[in-house]
Formats: sequence, C-alpha cells, structure tokens
Amino acid sequence: MSAQEQFTADAMQYAPQLFSTALRMTRNRSDAEDLVQETYIKGWRSFHTFQEGTNLRAWLFRIMTNTYINKYNAQKRKGTEVELDDVEELFLYKRLGSIDQSQLSSSAEDQMLELFTDDEVKNALEELPDDFRIPVLLSDVDGFSYKEISEMLEIPIGTVMSRLHRGRKAMQKMLYEYARERGLIVEPLTIEGTGE
Repeated sequence: MSAQEQFTADAMQYAPQLFSTALRMTRNRSDAEDLVQETYIKGWRSFHTFQEGTNLRAWLFRIMTNTYINKYNAQKRKGTEVELDDVEELFLYKRLGSIDQSQLSSSAEDQMLELFTDDEVKNALEELPDDFRIPVLLSDVDGFSYKEISEMLEIPIGTVMSRLHRGRKAMQKMLYEYARERGLIVEPLTIEGTGE
C-alpha cells in the first residue's frame, strides 16, 4: 500500500465525525456533504504536508474549518462579536430553581445541561454567531484542546478562550428561555397592593 493509500485509509475513519460537525456548521445536509468532500479532496491533494505521527483528526478538522470559514462564511464573519458582551456571568445558573446554588462547582455546566433536552441545547448552539459557535463545537462537541482550536482557526489561544467563554454565556441566556417555559426559574416574589 502506498503512502497516499495509507493516508486515505487512515483519514476515512474520521468521516462520520467530520460530517457531524460539518452538519452543525452548515446547518444543511447537502452543504455538509460538500464540505466533507472538499475537506477530503484538499487533504488528499496536500497529504504530503501532513507530518506523520501528528494528530490526523485535528489536521482534517483544521482543513474543514478553514474551508467552511473561507467558502461558506466569508460574508458573515464581520461584526459578529458585538452583542454577546452584555451577557451576565452565570446568567442561567443564577436563575434555575432546581440546582442548589451551594452545590455549584466545576461540574455546574454539566448539571445545568442535563436539565435540557438535546434539541434545546442543539438549538441554542445553532443560534450562536459562527465566531462563537465554531469554537464551542470544536471544544465541547468534538473535544479539541484550546491549542488545537487556535491552530485550526488561526487565532490566538486567548481569543479561543474568550470566544468559548462568551459563546457559552450566550447559550446560557438562550437556554434561560427554555428553562422559564419549563418552570425551572426561581422568580422573585412580588407583593401587590401593599403600598410598599
């Protein structure tokens, strides 16, 4: 088996993961299929640049992410980092009645997400602007490190961390509406007609 054939065999094992992420990126099955196909074509054409022994999965995701940004998202990339600054820290955590606030810890995010259906979390993720959605996808869904995401998106690690933080806060705010509809919110009591 030639080096290129071995590369192809090794790379194809990641097709389901690439497609799953491509579908979340493009929100369209046909576009996701095209994106994965284009990723493999670019990977195959430049397989000689892949350093054997490094992370092939991360290399393919980088190709796919850059292809998406360049081809599918070029027009939308400007001006998306504006409206997420005002999202309060721990927005959702502070408003959920079913989580004991004294128990909040590093697993608080996991505790909170267990309260929602997969569709609710998926919808909140899909509503994020791409500058935030893609890092959250790559980190929280695909399990890439900050360093790997930084290399894929060609942005500093600090920017990755900032976008993850702000994207997650924005998701909390979106999930707040689901929580309110389902009665998980602790609403302050108001006393009417007391003149106070």
